Amino acid sequence: MAELPELELLYKTYRTELYRYLCALCHNADRAEDLLSDTFLRAIQCAGGWHGGPVKAWLFGLARNVWREDLRRRHETLPYDDLLGITQDDRLAESTAARQALARVQALLDEKGPPAERVVRLRAAGYSYAEIAAKLNISESSARVLEHRTRRWLQTTLQKEGLLNET
Repeated sequence: MAELPELELLYKTYRTELYRYLCALCHNADRAEDLLSDTFLRAIQCAGGWHGGPVKAWLFGLARNVWREDLRRRHETLPYDDLLGITQDDRLAESTAARQALARVQALLDEKGPPAERVVRLRAAGYSYAEIAAKLNISESSARVLEHRTRRWLQTTLQKEGLLNET
């Protein structure tokens, strides 16, 4: 098993990028600072969970999980554009096209129906696959597959309708 680099070196190397990432997620500098601290605390706690591979990706994954847990504690939800991986700045998020895309995503999810619609909405609310599986009485792998297929379907549909640029 690979050895995780020293925490101080990781902090110095990635703190600025992680902070900017967390600011983009939560839109609050003070909260991003707290989440950054929580991310590095989690890194200490989960150091044994790192199995080699890109440390940066592992840290960003931890940061995203810390942010999602924070959302859940605060009873907030993920916006659908984040769920789909649509990166938009604040001006674009308020544009007519973005509102139209969001409305279409909601309508498409309603069309899809349960359980796929429920899985995607619960993931958007920050629930883990295990929590979703327990809540919907399905297997964790079924929750993962449903979410993946539904997201792909949404992206394809929005691209065909011209509401999402192809990536």
